[in-house]
Amino acid sequence: MTYQWNSKETIGLLGELTGIPSPSGYTMEIMDTIKKMMASWEVEHITTNKGGIIATIKGENDERHRLLTAHVDTLGAMVKEIKPSGRLKLSLVGGFKFNAIEGENCLIHTASGKTLTGTILLHQTTVHVYKDAGTAERSADNMEVRIDEKAFSEDAVRELGIEVGDFVSFDPRFAALESGFVKSRHLDDKASTALLLQLVKHFSESSEKLPYTTHFYISNNEEIGYGGNSNIPPQTEEYIAVDMGAIGDGQTSDEYTVSICAKDSSGPYHYGLTRHLIALAKDKNIDYKVDIYPYYGSDASAAISAGYDVKHALFGPGIEASHSYERTHTDSLKASAALLYAYVMSPLVS
Repeated sequence: MTYQWNSKETIGLLGELTGIPSPSGYTMEIMDTIKKMMASWEVEHITTNKGGIIATIKGENDERHRLLTAHVDTLGAMVKEIKPSGRLKLSLVGGFKFNAIEGENCLIHTASGKTLTGTILLHQTTVHVYKDAGTAERSADNMEVRIDEKAFSEDAVRELGIEVGDFVSFDPRFAALESGFVKSRHLDDKASTALLLQLVKHFSESSEKLPYTTHFYISNNEEIGYGGNSNIPPQTEEYIAVDMGAIGDGQTSDEYTVSICAKDSSGPYHYGLTRHLIALAKDKNIDYKVDIYPYYGSDASAAISAGYDVKHALFGPGIEASHSYERTHTDSLKASAALLYAYVMSPLVS
């Protein structure tokens, strides 16, 4: 049984994943969810000390391995300070700007397990009061969380159970549209995670054999720079990061094709492996674009920096407005799924 990508099932899984809060450092619930999936599919897997999951499906060749990774950790924040007014000052988790979350609804996750809601706002939001409402810098000093409780002092907020160090996650606002567009926060990188999980499920349920033992690494610290760059099995020869394609001025990537990265801020990806991916896309008539991401790093590049002797490459769906309210299209997800399947069934690069 060859792989048949299921759009409805993938979008449903993506909606489920985006609905689970998982800022870097606070990924316990989503990792537990994925572990349950692996167990239900009877897929061999381990959990690393850092909390990542490595699922392994043995291939016809068990001497030479390949590894694919996607990450479920997202952007988020932590409570830096409880202000005398009862508002919360934030410390950002991950690489993004405060303007990307202005006006966003959020959840505050307390140590007791209680969750409270709020909204991230500029302190000088009210244009009828503040002359600089439009010009004030969107910074840690000016942005704050308005809690949806009658708590207007530091003591009152602490009585709710909120303390410095509590995590704050952002409302994903997931929407799958009839036009084929999917928009949500955290498509980076839960879109690729959904694609990897669907591939794992396929090989767990079908009699189709992989040519080489393949590891599927679901990492949980990529947004802070060190997700899937440890516990890599020593037999691994090729390491693929399945992550978003960056869209913008000067980029070739779009929301309708799979984006293959030739270089990011860490330097070029492995030439032979990258050309292999391009050749597969051409041979299988998969719509693709080749691109350079100037301000970007992946778990694959982190693995190279950590000293692993692997060939590394990166591809994934094109994501518009990365690290903000993101969007992609089912065409891009379908093309990425097709290249994933073509790659895991192909020969290793010599």
